[in-house]
Amino acid sequence: MMRLPLKYIVLGLLSITTVSIASCYKDNAEEMYPPGNGGATCDTTYVTFSNTVNPIIATKCATAGCHATGTPTGINLSSYAGVASIAASGKLMASITHSGYASAMPQGLPKLDDCSIAKIKKWVDDGAPNN
Repeated sequence: MMRLPLKYIVLGLLSITTVSIASCYKDNAEEMYPPGNGGATCDTTYVTFSNTVNPIIATKCATAGCHATGTPTGINLSSYAGVASIAASGKLMASITHSGYASAMPQGLPKLDDCSIAKIKKWVDDGAPNN
């Protein structure tokens, strides 16, 4: 039986390793984790005021010194009636999307995340029901 020289064995192993590495699938980070919502999907199939919209408004808008009861802004977003009124005027969506004709909110802070905006938009588009 004929023995192969060591250089041919090393060359063969190196070729196999190179082909194996080059054929590995490479994930695209932007496709796997799109910007805006951390890569998670945004479920807007069942959006309600009480379980979806109100928690967003309560933590981002209806806080002390902003749009809570008795604040100097004159816009109270601590109740359904207050939020529905601003939604009906179009100012809610204009403010949270920073679209121009209303003051960009939250004031002095970054815009709400895309998923929160999508949920509020769905609620407004559905007629802003008290549910």
